[in-house]
This record gives sequence, structure tokens and C-alpha cells, in this order.
Amino acid sequence: MKHEQKPNAFTMPVRVYYEDTDAGGVVYYANYLKFFERCRTEWMRQVGHDQSALAAEAGILFVVRKAACDYLKPARLDDQLSIGLEVEKLTRVRVVFRQHARRGDQELVTGTVEIACVDRDRLTPAPIPDFLYEKLEALK
Repeated sequence: MKHEQKPNAFTMPVRVYYEDTDAGGVVYYANYLKFFERCRTEWMRQVGHDQSALAAEAGILFVVRKAACDYLKPARLDDQLSIGLEVEKLTRVRVVFRQHARRGDQELVTGTVEIACVDRDRLTPAPIPDFLYEKLEALK
């Protein structure tokens, strides 16, 4: 099944390694959340920001508030996957990402991950800085 990707979405390749698989030889379910995390982090790097700089310079962190996945088909050792994201919902302190793992045109896993922006020191909600909010808006 061919999936239409929005021009403002972000994807990155991920190779499945032995360490990613379980006793059945398929990707262990929790590892998709790691792949999704890497995708969000690499998107942020691509737009010119990394997590450590945001913490040091803007005094903010992003924390996962909620995650849900639908596991449709398994990925296996040595598969080349495409991990992607789009913004589903954006507020001044939260972002809900739609994320996916695909092998070619085949959808393997879909999910939503809600992240919250928090103050680095107090770990209380903090507004997403304007410079980053605008880039997130472009992913909608």
C-alpha cells in the first residue's frame, strides 16, 4: 500500500540490528519507541537545534507524556526501515507527533507520541520557544 507523505514531514532510515530483535527474531516492540525518539531528535538536529543546547541555552527539556502504538507487521533482522513523523497537534507546551515505521511502502507500526516542554530546573510546564514553535508548526 502506497502511503502519501506530506512534503513537510520528516523521515530517517534505520537498519534493524540483532540487538533490536527478540527471541522470535523480530523487532522487540519497545524498540519502536526508541526509533521514534531518534527520529524526533534527528528532526530537531536537522532544523538546527539539539537537545543539550536547548537545555543549556533555552533552559527547556522535552519529556514524553503519552505514547501509543499499533503494531501491524513485524520488522526483522537487517531490514531497512523508514521512521517518520508529522505534527498532529501543537500547543504552546505540548506536541503530539504521528509517527510510523515502514519497510518500503509497507506500514509496520504507527503511533502517536505526546511530548511536553518543561523547565529544565523545575520540571514544570514551560512554553516552547517561538523559534522552535514556528518550525513545529511547519510540520502540521
